[in-house]
Amino acid sequence: MSVSALSPTRLPGSISGFLQVASVLSLLLLLFKAVQFYLHRQWLLRATQQFPSPPFHWLFGHKVPQDQELQDIVTRTKNFPSACPQWLWGTKMRFQVYDPDYMKVILGRSDPKGSYRFLAPWIGYGLLLLNGERWFQHRRMLTPAFHYDILKPYVRIMADSVHIMLDKWEQMVGQDSTLEIFRHISLMTLDTIMKCAFSHEGSVQLDNVSSNGCQAKNACRLAHDHTDQVIKSRKAQLQDEGELEKIKKKRRLDFLDILLFARMENGSSLSDKDLRAEVDTFMFEGHDTTASAISWIFYALATQPEHQKRCREEVQSLLGDGSPITWDYLDQMPYTTMCIKEALRLYPPVPTVSRDLSTPITFPDGRSLPKGIPVLLSFYGLHHNPTVWPNPEVFDPSRFAPESPRHSHSFLPFSGGPRNCIGKQFAMNELKVAVALTLLRFELLPDPNRIPVPVPRLVLKSKNGIHLCLKKLQ
Repeated sequence: MSVSALSPTRLPGSISGFLQVASVLSLLLLLFKAVQFYLHRQWLLRATQQFPSPPFHWLFGHKVPQDQELQDIVTRTKNFPSACPQWLWGTKMRFQVYDPDYMKVILGRSDPKGSYRFLAPWIGYGLLLLNGERWFQHRRMLTPAFHYDILKPYVRIMADSVHIMLDKWEQMVGQDSTLEIFRHISLMTLDTIMKCAFSHEGSVQLDNVSSNGCQAKNACRLAHDHTDQVIKSRKAQLQDEGELEKIKKKRRLDFLDILLFARMENGSSLSDKDLRAEVDTFMFEGHDTTASAISWIFYALATQPEHQKRCREEVQSLLGDGSPITWDYLDQMPYTTMCIKEALRLYPPVPTVSRDLSTPITFPDGRSLPKGIPVLLSFYGLHHNPTVWPNPEVFDPSRFAPESPRHSHSFLPFSGGPRNCIGKQFAMNELKVAVALTLLRFELLPDPNRIPVPVPRLVLKSKNGIHLCLKKLQ
């Protein structure tokens, strides 16, 4: 066979024809995608034309470095009233909102959450990911789990977990030592949530859990290791005991107990799959978010020695004689609570949530958006919006004095509307317990060489950790 017979120009007719057809189809598909891209982009531009935004590249959008995302949001709040589009690339954009009136309208609706579906393999379809009627049913069934009668005994569990962490800190730090606190606090909140969710025995703080992490994945992994087994054994126990009151006399109720006894209107109960999803969701949302909140509160107090001192004096007046912290004390720390809220304003543990508009929406100023626009509710932007909070970068607890007026949707550390955080009271109790007990034992000071750099992730993290100097009080 000659070389010319193998030449591409002498391929058999059927193969050559196939390649030509494939080339034409590829070009047509490319053209179709280009037209589709253009038309969708034009629709998005028309849909958001009432809302100006910074200049952006037609393909690469608003190029913002990751470590400048929060500063970019703050700049937008100053230059573009209420909201503006943020172009990511091509036809990918999200409508960024940081105005309380806009927040109130959006959070009052029932639009589905948009950007959390990737969590489904970890936590299943619990309250965080459910929408529509199933979400409503689960929300109603879970509400009794956060009644104050259920939450009261949790205060002692929270205090025990905090004491374990503080005992470890006393062993680790010298008078001028610096400690990266987030990973320790994350273990502590995981310890608490596992005991409150299904009465976990022992302490993950003392079980040599890897110091590399206690991120959301690790928390869910620990939950998965226990949840199925606990559900089976708890169901067997319920068959023997039969009634909630009988179990209540033997031990305190935990989150799983409430779920096991919960019933829908038709009398049906949650499946094992739904039970696991709700326990895993409770673990995820109640662990990492609370750890972020406590870490940033400690940092804020470390940078505000006068406010820290006043909080400590308030706590000492209640617990200085060695009294254990109880539910009744949590409402007797008004100044400490004001400082906690001001820290949550500056460093919201969940910096953003998303919604996909299921119907058109019109805002109070008359501007509107059509169905299908992805909306990003920036709580960080809201809390740093100078038209909402004068001098927003200044730490000023008096903003939360009872007599200080503010918009109902100007402060949303736990979101708002019907899909607000169902465990917000649980979280606030844990924040108060952690702050009170820590201030009784340590003075918190910032590390001037390692200033934390906040970055928005699912929760507010620091790019370089949160390092504090801990001085043990005599």
